[in-house]
Amino acid sequence: MRYVAAYLLLSLGGNDSPSAKDIKKLLTSAGVGVDEEKLKFVLSQLEGKDINEVLAAGAEKLASVPSGGAVAASGAGGAAAGGASAPAAEKKEKSTDCDSALIPLLIYF
Repeated sequence: MRYVAAYLLLSLGGNDSPSAKDIKKLLTSAGVGVDEEKLKFVLSQLEGKDINEVLAAGAEKLASVPSGGAVAASGAGGAAAGGASAPAAEKKEKSTDCDSALIPLLIYF
């Protein structure tokens, strides 16, 4: 995850193709250790690819994953016993923070 995050940070900073040296410099400046094998693996998977296309491909894969589940109906029993009805389920807003942008990239690997 740290190598992917560093790659994305460097890409956002204007470096279209961050090298191992660039990623090491970023991570060590933050006090984070570097595993050479993992770094080489991430770079080999991203070599020659546009990061935006990789994110789009990961998002497509993520879209095909079922994300819902069965919800138990619990409001009817309480109302029949004289209790208040269950509150309506609130819809969650879609997160737009930085972490949600990394998920498609992680699924790509």
